[in-house]
Amino acid sequence: MTWSEMQPLLSQACWDTLYMVGWSTLIAVAGGLPLGILLVLTDRGGLLQNVVANKVIGQVVNVARSMPFIILIVALLEFTRAITGTTIGREAAIVPLAVGAIPFFARLVETAVREVDHGLVEAVQAMGGNTWTVVRKVLVPESLPSLIASTTTTIVALIGYSAMAGTVGAGGLGDIAIRYGYQRFESELMWITVAILAVVISLIQFAGDYAARSLHRRGGKGGAAPKLRLLKAATATSKTV
Repeated sequence: MTWSEMQPLLSQACWDTLYMVGWSTLIAVAGGLPLGILLVLTDRGGLLQNVVANKVIGQVVNVARSMPFIILIVALLEFTRAITGTTIGREAAIVPLAVGAIPFFARLVETAVREVDHGLVEAVQAMGGNTWTVVRKVLVPESLPSLIASTTTTIVALIGYSAMAGTVGAGGLGDIAIRYGYQRFESELMWITVAILAVVISLIQFAGDYAARSLHRRGGKGGAAPKLRLLKAATATSKTV
């Protein structure tokens, strides 16, 4: 296969992969962020302590995380058809990708939020801040560098998942590697696909690490000043609630 024949295939496959990963990442963040925060808030000693709810949510997350992605695709076929009207193509692949990524991201969020200094939480509470104020003014801003790193990890995992989704007709680079590289013995095309995936993952990881480090350094400047501004903002917010 010549480059002129490969080029349109690879261009469409790259776009399909970015489309699937982009939408599934947005859904995973929208679903996993509140779920991860809820796991922290309902835990023992949390602001919304509820051991039963925490155990139930934790078990659901653990079961969803433990399921191999290729099996998850098959298990969600009817659900995917109900949502998208089809079980093949990039739109259909977004459903299992998002469902598989939400519990994965939720656990990363839980870990990031638990690292926040509990003294800040207590200070905001002492100033009259409610649970929503603590989440909005303390937990999310203080854990933002870790949340960005977690999002980067999720995106990289989703790229790998999208390649597996190619085995069931989802399109993207994984589909190209299977249909042409493996089934038609176009080894050159398969290795080009592998190289593209490696480059994309490296760029995403670099961008995510750079953003996380930049936010971490920015938050560290000025010592206690950022925390003082945070507490003042929390106080002002709590007065308007």
